[in-house]
Formats: sequence, structure tokens, C-alpha cells
Amino acid sequence: MASTLPWDLLHTFLGVLREGSLSGAARALGLTQPTVGRHVAALEQALGQPLFTRSPTGLLATEAALALRGHAEQMEAAAAALQRAATARGSEVRGTVRVTASEIIGAEVLAGVFAALREAHPGLVLELALSNQLQDLLRREADIAVRMTPPEQGQLIARRIGSIELGLHARTDYLDRHGRPATLAELQGHTLIGFDTVTPFIRAGSKRLGGISRDSFALRSDSDLAQLALVRAGAGIGTCQVALARRAPVLERVLADQFAWPLETWVAMHEDLRQNTPCRVVFEALVDGLTRHIAI
Repeated sequence: MASTLPWDLLHTFLGVLREGSLSGAARALGLTQPTVGRHVAALEQALGQPLFTRSPTGLLATEAALALRGHAEQMEAAAAALQRAATARGSEVRGTVRVTASEIIGAEVLAGVFAALREAHPGLVLELALSNQLQDLLRREADIAVRMTPPEQGQLIARRIGSIELGLHARTDYLDRHGRPATLAELQGHTLIGFDTVTPFIRAGSKRLGGISRDSFALRSDSDLAQLALVRAGAGIGTCQVALARRAPVLERVLADQFAWPLETWVAMHEDLRQNTPCRVVFEALVDGLTRHIAI
């Protein structure tokens, strides 16, 4: 096996894994199909084993390919971080900064922060990765993270923002039609909006709701944005950030004295980025924007 595997071969390998065909990877990567085929063949030769087998539905990854995937994705994240760092020039606020945040925070709160950052610093390129899964800052999957749990990795700079409170909300017209629950038990008589897949985070929230489970929800989605859209559409009762609900006069909080779920909010980045001007500027803007959001 070759002592060093060229990154372009691994990059193409990931493209084929994700797209399931040479033609799909070629389109995604901006390469020709023969080039993609040559890259895969060269990587297989370097490794001394096949990475894909043909099937009627496309290319199937072998066990060797699946074992290689995680390592290749780590290299991909490192290469992206290197590229972002290389675009930062001295003390100018110029370069690429990648931020990861949950769906709701990213779409409903950070969009405004990003707009203001671009107005103030046209040289900034901002990437926003929305996911409720924690991305690893130490592996540089992102430069900055907004998290709803305290960062535990020692090499991170972290700033606590405060607590973002979740409450139960519904549109006023829904409550006018179906009544306002006076107790958590009375929620069972309503159309409830909630999760589809149980996670430790969800399990903790369910305890606060008096043991309401997945089966209690008439409308289920693992997308927080979809749940919020359903609440805003008047489909039923669901959880929503109190600060977001205050922006929408049509939303009304219910059972405020019986259900409140505070989410500790942090902004974190790798300590190696402390002297990186674009990252520092974005970090401070996120802290300021989230602090103002909580104070609404």
C-alpha cells in the first residue's frame, strides 16, 4: 500500500460513497466520469482491495470502504478548516468562518446576526451548518458552535450566554376552538406536536411534561423547524422558545406555571482560533446576538 494517500483520491471516494454512482459523484464534484473512475481505481490499487461492487441500483460500498469512510471524513473536515484558515489575512476581517447551531437557533436567531455581520464586514464568508447533533470543534468540523449544553472539551473557549426558556404554545385561534388546558393532564385532549425519535434530550423533556410519550403526539417530526411551523400554523400545541413566541402575537403560551424548560446556551470555539480575527469577530457577534435574543 502507498505510504501516503493523495487527498484528491479520498475526496472523490467520499463523493462516490455519498452519491452511489460514478456519474453522480462526477456531477457533485465537478469532474468527468472517467476521472472519477480513475481516482477510485487508483485508490483501490493503493489500498490493495476493492472499495465498491456494482449492483443494479449503483455502486455498493465494501466493508473496506465503510471502514475508511470515517477517516476520510476527518481529513475532509481538516482540509475545509485549513482552507478557511488560509483565507484569513492578518488583522482584516476577511475569510471563511463555519458556525454550527441547532435548527431553531440557526434559522430563527443567527440569520439576523449573519446579515449584520455581512453588512459590517463584506470580506466575511459565513457557513451555517444546522444540526441538532454536536459537531466536533477539536476535529474542526466547524469553527464556532452554539450549544445548548456546557462544552466539556478542555481545548475550547466557551462563553455562557444564559438560559433560553422553552414553553408550551399554540395559536390563539386554535385555543379559542379547542379550549385552554388547565393542567398537564388536560393536554391529552389536544392535538399535540412533538418528536418522532426518542433521544436522551427528548427523554429529559418528556419527564417535565408529566410522562407524555411519542404516542401522545398526533403530529410528529424530528425537525424542530417543522414542529415550530406546525405550531405557527395553528395545528396544535407544541414547545417553542418563549423569546420566539413573543415575536408572534398570534401565539399564546399555555401552562406557563406548570411547564418551563430552560436550555443553557453557550458559544464555543477552539482555543487555537483565539488570534484568528474573522473567528473572533463572529464569536463576539454571536454572543451579542444571542444575549439580546434571550433578553427579549
